[in-house]
Amino acid sequence: MKKVIIIGGVAAGMSAAAKARRLDKEAVITVYEKTDIVSWGACGMPYYVGGFYESYNTMIARTAEATIKSGIDLKVKHEVLKIDAKNKKVLVKDIDNNKEFEDSYDSLLIATGAKSIIPNILNINIGNVSTLKEFNDAIDMREKMKDSNIKNVVVLGAGFIAIEAAHALKHIGKNVTIIQRSERVFGNKFDKEFSDMVIEHIKENVDLRLNEKVTSLEADNNNNVKAVITDKGKYDTDYVVVSIGVKPNSDLAKDAGIQLMDNGAILVDREGKTSIDSIYAAGDCASIYDRVLDEQNYAALATGANKLGRMVASNLLGGHEKFIGSLTSACILAFELEAARTGITEEEAKKRNINYKTVTVKDIDHTHYYPDYQDLHIKLVYMADSRKIIGGQILGKRGAVLRADVIAACIHAGITVDELGMLDLCYAPPFARTWDSLNVTGNAAK
Repeated sequence: MKKVIIIGGVAAGMSAAAKARRLDKEAVITVYEKTDIVSWGACGMPYYVGGFYESYNTMIARTAEATIKSGIDLKVKHEVLKIDAKNKKVLVKDIDNNKEFEDSYDSLLIATGAKSIIPNILNINIGNVSTLKEFNDAIDMREKMKDSNIKNVVVLGAGFIAIEAAHALKHIGKNVTIIQRSERVFGNKFDKEFSDMVIEHIKENVDLRLNEKVTSLEADNNNNVKAVITDKGKYDTDYVVVSIGVKPNSDLAKDAGIQLMDNGAILVDREGKTSIDSIYAAGDCASIYDRVLDEQNYAALATGANKLGRMVASNLLGGHEKFIGSLTSACILAFELEAARTGITEEEAKKRNINYKTVTVKDIDHTHYYPDYQDLHIKLVYMADSRKIIGGQILGKRGAVLRADVIAACIHAGITVDELGMLDLCYAPPFARTWDSLNVTGNAAK
């Protein structure tokens, strides 16, 4: 009888546990989760804070009780302290009872996720300063935002979660300032011309400060934050959201002697295997195979975590399934603007000396005679010789994100820009033009 231990009960961990249970009804599957919440969607947090839905339970895909009922030995509020790879054992702490014990495994999955990056200069023990990473962060922040004295909020960072948080906070009537250290939003996820268009739109909605470094936080007499100090000025504030990025939560793996990437992520192969036999890793703590670049990469995305977790399940039970690959497809609603990307950017292609070409088109999302058409900006990156699409970016106030899914499918299938130009896409005046904007972009490629 196979004995499987999974460390972490959120995306990758619970996807693996559920699939493994379906594959093998006899295997002993134990999940150790150090919090009391499992199977929840972190991507829903900004929208809970912003009052887009009422119950935080909506974020939970499957309760602990339902998981246990399915035959998975789920232990919440149990933290794995150490992995003894030589003897195939883990040291576990029962947090409620403050007791430690050992458990053994035949195969082990590390799915410990990522943690927020907190600069040393920031004292987050000051009141009204919070990350938006853990389940309780969202609950506490929404409760705090009910205080009418909290009017001004500063968001540190300009990644996906930071912009979603700013959007949510504006939605509930707060005055929002975003402070970003670099000149870009979303890091290097979009090429500069697309990042610049997003920046223009964000500035129409909130106060966005770029190329500005936070140096300290200032507290009042009650030890609540009252100002953010930067290298360019001072911002009075009632609340600070720290959202400058995440780093892999891989200390357990490092201590066990498992090979890591330069950024600290656990290096795995296409089967999810680490450098130590019988130990696997998946999710935001680990690398993920990039389909375009044909190598291991890092992308902290829920979609990849769930898919890799599901695939690894069979390998935990003795299989050798290989992950088909990630395109790091990602999207966001930045106030009224949809932004999506998939595959690689032009900057990435140039950095890797890929023989590529690009095409960029400005079009509209549906026929001009049907009311309220919106602009679409589309960019494709494709191979100069084969003309196969290897990347795409889309911006628009409507119809952008779902068109990016078409580009993702094209990259996955190895479709060329010429084939995209003639792809038989749906048409009706409220939704598209006879030649959809994607057709137009494909046909514009030289």
